[in-house]
Order: sequence, then C-alpha cells, then structure tokens
Amino acid sequence: MKLNSLIEGSDVINISGDSRREVSSLCYSADKCEAGSLFVAVAGLKYDGHDFITEAINRGARSIVHEKDFNVPSAVTAVKVADSRRSLSILAKHYFGNPSAGLVLIAVMGTNGKTTISYLLESILKAAGFHCGVLGTVNYRYNDKIYPAPNTTPESYDLQKILRAMADDHVTHAVAEVSSHAVDLKRVDDCDFDLGVFTNLTRDHLDYHLTMENYFQAKKRFFAEVLPQSKKVHPQKMIINADDRWGQRILKEVNLPAVTYGMESESLIRAANYELALSGIKARVSLGEETFSIESSLIGKFNLYNILAAAGAASVLKIPPSTIKKGIENLFCVPGRLEKVDSSSGLNIFVDYAHTDDALRRVLQNLTELKKKRIITVFGCGGNRDHGKRPLMGEAATTYSDLTIVTSDNPRLEDPLAIIAEIETGIDQSRIQKILPGNLQSENGAHRYTVIPDRRKAIETAISAAQKEDIILIAGKGHEDYQILGTDKVPFDDRIIVKQILGLGNRLH
Repeated sequence: MKLNSLIEGSDVINISGDSRREVSSLCYSADKCEAGSLFVAVAGLKYDGHDFITEAINRGARSIVHEKDFNVPSAVTAVKVADSRRSLSILAKHYFGNPSAGLVLIAVMGTNGKTTISYLLESILKAAGFHCGVLGTVNYRYNDKIYPAPNTTPESYDLQKILRAMADDHVTHAVAEVSSHAVDLKRVDDCDFDLGVFTNLTRDHLDYHLTMENYFQAKKRFFAEVLPQSKKVHPQKMIINADDRWGQRILKEVNLPAVTYGMESESLIRAANYELALSGIKARVSLGEETFSIESSLIGKFNLYNILAAAGAASVLKIPPSTIKKGIENLFCVPGRLEKVDSSSGLNIFVDYAHTDDALRRVLQNLTELKKKRIITVFGCGGNRDHGKRPLMGEAATTYSDLTIVTSDNPRLEDPLAIIAEIETGIDQSRIQKILPGNLQSENGAHRYTVIPDRRKAIETAISAAQKEDIILIAGKGHEDYQILGTDKVPFDDRIIVKQILGLGNRLH
C-alpha cells in the first residue's frame, strides 16, 4: 500500500519526503521492521518508540510516523502527527482493510464478569449457528485456533490483525473483552462495534487510573465516543447493568438507546423465581415480553447477572429465546471463574480469578449463601500493582471466611512478606484471630487467619485442614498457569496444584 493512503484520517502536522512511497509492512516494534516498513514511534508505558527510530531505519524502515522531532535521513519519509498512538490505530485499520466492518463485533466492559459473559455469548452464538471469535483475558480464539493473550485487549495493530484473520477465516461474530486501558490508550477507537455491554465498576487498576472517577471516565468514553461512531445499525447499542450505580450514570450521561438488565431495578432483561445452589442456577429469564427457564451449571447470583447480560446482547441481535437458552445451558464452566475442581473427598474446591476486594467479596457472599459448613479462603495480592486494594482484600476475605490463609499471588519485584503485611493491615485483629499454620484445627464459629507465603504450601494446608462439605476458595489467579517471581514467570496453575495434592493427576480435564 502507499503511505498517503495509510495515513488518511491521521492528524498530520508535517510530511518530510515522498508521501506516495510504497509500504511493505506496518510495525510499532523496531525489531519487526524490514525493507520498506512503516514504523510508528509510540510513547509506551515503559519504552518510547522514538528511542528506536534509528534501529527501525537500520532494519529497513523507510517511512516513520512520529510525534517528536528527529534528524530525518534523505532516504526516509517522516510523517509528524499530533498523536502517534492514535495514528497507529488508523493506520492498522487501513492496512488490514477495516476488518470489523464485515464482522458483528460486541464489546464487553466492566471490572467483573467480562470473561464469563464472553464465554456465554460465544456459546449462544455457536448455538445459533454462527462462527464466533473471542478476544479476552484467558486467550484469543476462533475456529479451534487458540492464541495466548498478553493483554485483555491487544494493541490496535494486533487487534486489527487478528480481526482480519478472523474475517478471512469466515468468522461472523467476534466478542471482545475491552479493558479500560485499551479505551484510554485508544486501541479500539477504529473498530466498528455493534454493541457494548457494561457489567459493573469496582475498585481496580488505580495504579494506572489513580481515581475511581478517572477509571469510570475511561469506561464511559467507550460508550460516549467510540460506540456512537459505529456504522452498524441496531435498535439498541448499549446493554447496561441498571443495578450498578456506575451503570446508572452511563444511562444518564450517554445519549444512546440501551437495553437494561438487573434484578433490583425495573430492567427490560431480568430474572425471577431463581434458585442458587452449589450445583448451579435455576431461573426464569424475561426478555421483555418473552420468558424462558434456564438451568445453568454456573454458580452464584453474580453469574445470574452475567447470564442476563449475555441474554440481553443476544436478544438485540435477534437470536431466538430458545437458542439463547440452549447456549446458556451448553456452557458448563469458565476457566478460572469459580471453576470447581473435581474431588472425591466431599470437599467443594473452587478456583477463581477474584483479584479485587469487590470481586472477592462478591464470590464469598455468594458462597456464604450456599455453604453447609465452613469457607476456607486462600488468596494473595499481586506485586507492583495497586497497594490500596490490599488491606481491602484482607478485610473482605476474613469477614466472609471461617479460615483465611494469606499467601503470595504474583509478587513480581516486591517482597512477598511486605505485600502480606499490607494485606494484614485491613484485618480486624480484635475480631479475627491470627493463628500459626500448625494450629488450624479448632472449634468452628471463630473467624481465624494465618500466613503461609508459599502458595503451594498454602493450598496444601487448606485442603488438609478441610472437612467434608467445607468450601475451599483459592482466589486471585484463576486461569493463570504461571506465577511471576521477580522477573521470572514459572509454571503454576492453582487447578493443577489442587489435583496434584489430591492425587488426581496433572491435567485440567
């Protein structure tokens, strides 16, 4: 393609050199450049692409899109723009032929529930006979192809590239978990979305956003700026949790037609006569004037909300209620989302991704309503992330658990003991008794906690301390199959560790 066609729509300040130059490839990492490449110098969170312009040129790049001035060699065309990150998104859309225009593209946004809703929608769409792709936290997948997900939402270039691959492989519908980072960093600005689903907003990512209002504004920007520019035509564009106060703000502040879902408000999509058990959910789901019953193996009231969100999005896409029901009931579990690990010992062992205080509190509140005996929780907090949520998670875990074992998560470059100490500041020591790891067997009724920094040892201790019909929740890492110690990523999957301890093997299924 020619450079002048690719940069169309970018906020160009100045062009030095031949704007009709042929471009062989597009890249934003200098080490990916080759002869004839167009290199986009983006200032990232860790590195600044402008520092790698010389390397890109040495590798063969002959077109450079940049914000900061540099000495332009005579053989190079330099395009100075107001925002190179924004330009990367536009360039990628042109380079890959605007693939989202030929797909039904659904965004799922919110702090909690995104992954489960994406799995539910995938199951519903497949039940309807469509070819579905998913971009999410667990992985990127379509047509039996599965790729690791380094980010919940990929960089704009990678996003357009995989959407192009999906479209070329006859995918008809794509579901994307869209993170607040992705919206703030303009990764999704040039995708043509059909629908946007909003689940909820609770404390998370404040190491990046700093305040809850900033965090909300990043989410709101998708609905207020990105979604309205879509050329897709549907009677509603937004599917919003009307029981969530931040969802209520979106409904008030964004002028787009919406479908609401919930159980506490007068929502269009709602559930009635529901029963919650450790075996799953039974409910009547109302889609306005049409209702149907469901039996799902997903667990807890929060998953009933996720079911309503997926049902609402599917109904806007004119999928029949009978097919929505089939898709919901075809989904048996979501990796690392209150995923039950089979056990013949009578224990109820769950692995969940809950890594915020609200997510942990919601999971434990749901399990509290279903428990017959005790809840034993194993959790930690990630290093080099929001310090403020650590005491909040300590408070949430010990409030709802009969026994809490505080351990390591992904400590990264922090001292695990320092992270644990911050968690302990949120535990009410006058109400929650701290005990030694070797003294876990005592009378029921007293809320207690202990500290075991080694995560495998913590899980092993929880299982050995449990009795028949106890619930064990291992929280924080969910589907992750690694632990980050320093800068090393070592194999560690909570689900496999549980199976090894129980003598059930080393495989997930």
